[in-house]
Amino acid sequence: MITSHKKYLGIDWGSKRIGLAIGDDETKIAVPFFVVENINKVLNIIKDEDIQVIVLGKPLSIVNHELQITNESFNLFVDELKDKIKIPVKMIDERLSSKAADALVGDKKTKAPRDTIAAMLILQNYLDKLS
Repeated sequence: MITSHKKYLGIDWGSKRIGLAIGDDETKIAVPFFVVENINKVLNIIKDEDIQVIVLGKPLSIVNHELQITNESFNLFVDELKDKIKIPVKMIDERLSSKAADALVGDKKTKAPRDTIAAMLILQNYLDKLS
């Protein structure tokens, strides 16, 4: 009996950098993947990696209000993504994912690892809730 497993792409969106993580519903483990600069590179990875579900971190403030950035650039990114792909896009709260990524990165204050680790944390949070 052959079973197929869904592949997931976690996204930590930023206006300058987009952190990506990858995982599946078999292992339920998210791993840092790449940092890209634009939606076209995200779309290429979705195709190349045969991604079936996108898990996108939604920027919210600590008191659960949408941030100004959410209402502008982020929504444009989400709309373009949904327009160009035909797979589910799950939005989850990403509050404190960058702070948690900083704690995991330690003394290395480069942005690339931070962005991929934040994407990993976003995706892992989602995968942990799968039954």
